[in-house]
Amino acid sequence: MDFELSPKVKDLQRKISDFMNEYVYPIEKRVEEEMSQPGHEHTEPQILKEVRKRAKASGLWNLFLPAGEDGNGLKVAEYAPLCEIMGRSPIGPRAFNCMAPDTGNMEILAEFGTPEQKRRWLEPCLEGEMRTCFSMTEPETAGSDPTQLATRAVRDGDYYVINGHKWFTSNAIGSSFAITMVVTNPQAEPHRRASMLIVPTDTPGFNLIRAVPVMGHTGGGGHCEIVYKDCRVPVTNLLGGEGDGFAIAQARLGPGRIHHCMRNIGVAERALELMCKRANTRFAHGSYLADKANVQQWIADSRIEIDATRLLVMNAAWLIDTVGKRAARQEIAEIKVMAANMVMNVLDRAIQLYGAMGMSDDTPIARFWRENRAMRIVDGPDEVHRMTIARRECRKWK
Repeated sequence: MDFELSPKVKDLQRKISDFMNEYVYPIEKRVEEEMSQPGHEHTEPQILKEVRKRAKASGLWNLFLPAGEDGNGLKVAEYAPLCEIMGRSPIGPRAFNCMAPDTGNMEILAEFGTPEQKRRWLEPCLEGEMRTCFSMTEPETAGSDPTQLATRAVRDGDYYVINGHKWFTSNAIGSSFAITMVVTNPQAEPHRRASMLIVPTDTPGFNLIRAVPVMGHTGGGGHCEIVYKDCRVPVTNLLGGEGDGFAIAQARLGPGRIHHCMRNIGVAERALELMCKRANTRFAHGSYLADKANVQQWIADSRIEIDATRLLVMNAAWLIDTVGKRAARQEIAEIKVMAANMVMNVLDRAIQLYGAMGMSDDTPIARFWRENRAMRIVDGPDEVHRMTIARRECRKWK
């Protein structure tokens, strides 16, 4: 393993870091304030649109896509350190058109879409003209076990008719289409029951019920509850083949978990930076916080945990590039648990170090805590990943 970055990636690191310092960090607070105004919770502020245009013109756009798919020719292990820098701001990924859930949807459209699907859906996303959502989780079935999905799509001539109930369809408000996981063959083996359909959000029967409040937050595109009621989409909107839904979901989640983990690291790095600045300037009980043993331990433990997590994530990214997503399943599961817990440890210490201010929104720390707590649940809860890790280890010695 050699994690030395190429001159191209080092140059992109510098450019993205400079761009973040000049254009992204300065507008964070203003974007948050504008999107907290009643009636504007789901509207992208003009100031963010301008930053996106600038990033696109600078060539810092769609960096997540591999070579051959209108991307910049980056391997997963090359994109990962760039993703970390973007993840230091809540609006960082959006500025560079590398935001979830769009990245995952664009990746599977690029890998599994037909030429017509790519022309109609992928190309506008790559241009930044469309937003998307991913509709899989259901309130009535266990999200940690997608083989239990209940939403049905029944073939009716040249159409599928969808009926079902979804929620946490993140970013549905303002999206042009959803990629929806549906059961097309209930009698098939568990991992062949489901398929994926592209569903335009203006299709009759696509009923957006509400944005589910998450930690008091309903903004952005919302984590939405959707009811599909006799929702008809053409058979040509099938992604891949019938029964391929589970395999496509797994293909989507592999690189996506790398992205999430590296964003977690970016958040943790920024929190540690804020901790150190606070510790060096806050005087209490006869000395600066940086001179107190418990604060030194918090900072040291955070540094150790961040660096260890980064090495594990880069190892998983390197394995995806060299042996493929399937062969790297164990390492991908490991980083999903490690990164999601690490970032919460660091954020909790940062809140404690800042005291009452850490609980407020005068720093980004509290927002980071609210948004990153979900990482121990989304893309599979810790418990499921630990179960699969343990099972694979036990099989080695059975």
